[in-house]
Amino acid sequence: MRDIRVIGDPVLRTPAAPVTEFGKDLRRLIDEMTEAMYAADGVGLAGPQIGVPKRLFVYDVSGRKGHVVNPELTVDDPETVLDEEGCLSVPGRATGKPLYAATPRAAGVTVRGVDRLGRPVTLKARGLTARCFQHECDHLDGVLYVDRLAKDAARGILLQAP
Repeated sequence: MRDIRVIGDPVLRTPAAPVTEFGKDLRRLIDEMTEAMYAADGVGLAGPQIGVPKRLFVYDVSGRKGHVVNPELTVDDPETVLDEEGCLSVPGRATGKPLYAATPRAAGVTVRGVDRLGRPVTLKARGLTARCFQHECDHLDGVLYVDRLAKDAARGILLQAP
């Protein structure tokens, strides 16, 4: 089982490289990421979160599950929704569980990419699924949800993190 990297690990702050090889290694990686996401009770997991600086993520949220390789996210509905968000890579020092804060996100998004075989994928999302897709795409750009918080809220989270 792959370990989830936590805040402070440089891989979480480094933009991920596109996936160029589509074969059994990629399929195995996606399976391992999915296993790690479920083991941590998460709804999404990006490559950098397990130390793999590649542009891919897995998800299982609101009845939708799957993966996207080389995702490109576009905002369909720019209305800002402020809702609780946490991250497996930002656990509390005392509990080891994700720390949550009201995080601004767009109300609706579309993610385009490919699947594990290189076939095109287009996913439209709203609500929690849209939040998840934005969160995971941020990871691929070296951005953590705490970067989207007001300074005082971010400080409060970071004081509790490892």
